[in-house]
Amino acid sequence: MLTILSQFKLDGKPIFHQRYGNGHINSSYLVVDSTAREYILQKINCSVFRDPDSLMNNIVAVTKHLRSRAAHEREVLQLIPTVDGKDWFVDEENEYWRLYAFVADSICLDMATPNDFRESGFAFGMFQRHLSDFPAHTLVETIAGFHDTPKRYDALKKAIEADVCERVQLVQKEIEFALARHEYASTLTDLQKQGELPLRVTHNDTKLNNILFDRSTRKALCVVDLDTVMPGLSVNDFGDSIRFGASTAVEDEQDLEKVTLSLPLLETYAEGFLSACGNSLTECEILHLRDGAKMMTLECGVRFLTDYLSGDTYFHIKRETHNLDRCRTQFKLVAEMEKNWEEMQRLIMKFKN
Repeated sequence: MLTILSQFKLDGKPIFHQRYGNGHINSSYLVVDSTAREYILQKINCSVFRDPDSLMNNIVAVTKHLRSRAAHEREVLQLIPTVDGKDWFVDEENEYWRLYAFVADSICLDMATPNDFRESGFAFGMFQRHLSDFPAHTLVETIAGFHDTPKRYDALKKAIEADVCERVQLVQKEIEFALARHEYASTLTDLQKQGELPLRVTHNDTKLNNILFDRSTRKALCVVDLDTVMPGLSVNDFGDSIRFGASTAVEDEQDLEKVTLSLPLLETYAEGFLSACGNSLTECEILHLRDGAKMMTLECGVRFLTDYLSGDTYFHIKRETHNLDRCRTQFKLVAEMEKNWEEMQRLIMKFKN
């Protein structure tokens, strides 16, 4: 570890390091140097991210753009350069390493109050606003087709036909639910192809724990975990936050009676998000924010169902029906959204500028 750290321009000598956080993809370490400055060292998981050079080029370009618009240094992640002036280091085993300055007096949250959720909406809204003039097409897709919902349906159909685990007969209800919405699945991708929904810089993992908050004020500081920053649709970023944060139950809840859509949480997130976006979104984007919520929830359910039928090869499971349980919560949430479809739009449009 000291050999790796010696490749970066720390303010002092490294005197302490330990594993940090609970991320499941990259390996992260908290580092302290002799000046008491703190850093986050990360080894990129190149099995998940097959093109780490492009991934890092994306992050460098986006953080540079954000920094030109930030009012305070804590609002944007800062990469610490290597001793030879590069933005990341590749070791002799072809492992990729990067070093971030630790954002002082910040905390990460896994559970939110309504105000915390609004603040997260504000942070992701500012992310959209500050990057609204960034040429999204210059970024590389770090995971190809990540939110291409029609392709997710293609994968589901293949899994149904193959039925490698002979589970199809166990999930007829879930398959019927998914296939009944197959035509809807192309709604947003069709609008993008028609030029109605613009290509944006998107985060693609807009959960609460990808925001850093000020420890004292609980105000959102900055967006983190930028590995999936790539070209996409703003409505999907909004939608993934609602999918995860406005559900009244955890993602793998087995009691579906507990799974509902919290309209108050939807409203408070929309307020934060749209107040921060200002005039950066188009009319079409605002009108389809609720579709982003439904689409991301439907797509996630389809992915869980596909993985269950395929033998649980992608998502980590802790029980045999784990992916099926996840699928069912997502489909229940989709049904809740459909039941409250007009009210969702009313609450979102309250905050249209």
